[in-house]
Amino acid sequence: MKLIILLMLSTGIFAQSFYDFTVYDVDSNKFELSQLKGKKVLVVNVASKCMYTKQYPELEKLYQTYKDSGFVIIGFPANNFMKQEPGTNNEIKEFCTLNYGVTFPIMAKISVKGKDIHPLYKWLTSKELNGVENSKVKWNFQKYMINADGSFHGYVKPSKKPFTEKIIDWITEK
Repeated sequence: MKLIILLMLSTGIFAQSFYDFTVYDVDSNKFELSQLKGKKVLVVNVASKCMYTKQYPELEKLYQTYKDSGFVIIGFPANNFMKQEPGTNNEIKEFCTLNYGVTFPIMAKISVKGKDIHPLYKWLTSKELNGVENSKVKWNFQKYMINADGSFHGYVKPSKKPFTEKIIDWITEK
């Protein structure tokens, strides 16, 4: 019975909080989101061949500016929009590091919509699961805000830059 419950939690079924999920990083290591408890988390679906890829430097600057204040960004590469993230996890890691000096965590490539949507993104986009609002991932670089207690706060459309007022106000509110 315990194994069934653990499997359901790890796949996102019954997830009550962002911290109930386990994902994999770009190096294929298990990454339990519960290790981020107490931090505000900006979840961003990223891609290397997108018009918004130029947001990487601003995302890195945002991370560097607020990381010591209990803030982290997690990038989730996804190939859901016009095949704009065709690379392997190793190619994605190299691209982010060499071209943009990214130091915030990049996870393994996932699907952020459709039949094969990752359970985390199912939670992020479903009011029934996150308790706040429904959304659709419109494009690469959509930004989801997670409060320090693991609750869903809201999201920012892909066209909005990382230093938008909505994100800064959320990060800096006590």
